[in-house]
Formats: sequence, structure tokens, C-alpha cells
Amino acid sequence: MSDEGTRDELLAEAVELRERGEVEQARRRLVALAADHPEDAEIAYQTAWAHDALGLEAEAVPFYERGLSGPGLSDADRRGALLGLGSTFRVLGRFTEAVDTLRRGVEEFPDDGAFRTFLAMALYNTGHHHDAIRLLLTLLAETSDDPSVRSYRRAIAHYAQDLDETETV
Repeated sequence: MSDEGTRDELLAEAVELRERGEVEQARRRLVALAADHPEDAEIAYQTAWAHDALGLEAEAVPFYERGLSGPGLSDADRRGALLGLGSTFRVLGRFTEAVDTLRRGVEEFPDDGAFRTFLAMALYNTGHHHDAIRLLLTLLAETSDDPSVRSYRRAIAHYAQDLDETETV
């Protein structure tokens, strides 16, 4: 059996453990796998995810950063790693780093509303309340399926750009 086959099998087993709710066992296996493959972005990301799932946010950060530091992640995993890292920074009170990471996510994945939502929360935490509300109102206007919101979509989008305006649109 090749090293790559072993790597793939061990990674798949660890991910399956996490998905089955055996997160601590998955985390232990992933930490060992990450030690054996320190440059492997996918393993680093999966290891970060397992730490995050256990509430070990501070321990997750270096694995997220390792996963994002070079090539090797699929678009879906890169999206997950950026969102996970940004959210983790926010949970740890590292709000400026959260904003920077989540802005990067918005730039790379502009159609992903989760990035804009988490960015709004981080902006709120940094005291940028106006920017946070603007971002959320824009997202609401663009994505809501609520019939009453849809009927006011144009006005909501307009006021999102200038919350201090009071004239009727």
C-alpha cells in the first residue's frame, strides 16, 4: 500500500469518525496525521474542524492557518477554512483578525451569505455598527424569501446604503 493510499484512508476514517459524532477520537487521529503530514492543507483543515467541533478554538487556529497557507484545498474546503478561522477568531475575541479573515472570505466567495453574516457580527464587535447593519440589510434585501421583505426589497436596499436617510423611497 502506498503512503498516499494510507494517508487517504486514514483521513477518510477520521472524517467519518467526526461525522458520526466521535469527534475526540477523530481529533486524536487527525493530530497524529497532521504531525506525519505537516504540509498537507486538507489534513490541517480537517484537524482544525475537529478542534472547533470540540470547543477547542485556540488549538484550531494554527491548523486553519496551516491549511490556508498554501495550495491543496478544494474551493469548498477553502471556503470552510476561511469561515471557520474567521468565526474562531471572533469567538476568541480576536475581532480585528476576524474582520480581516471574513473580508477575505467575502472577496473570494462574494455569493456566500454566511461570510457577510459573520463579517457583520465581527464588524459589530469592532464598533463598526453602521457597517454591520448595512451589510445585514443588504444581505436581507438580496436573499430573503419572506413576502413582506420582498415587497420592500428596493427600499431596504436603498436605506442599507444610507441608514441616516429618512425620505421615503
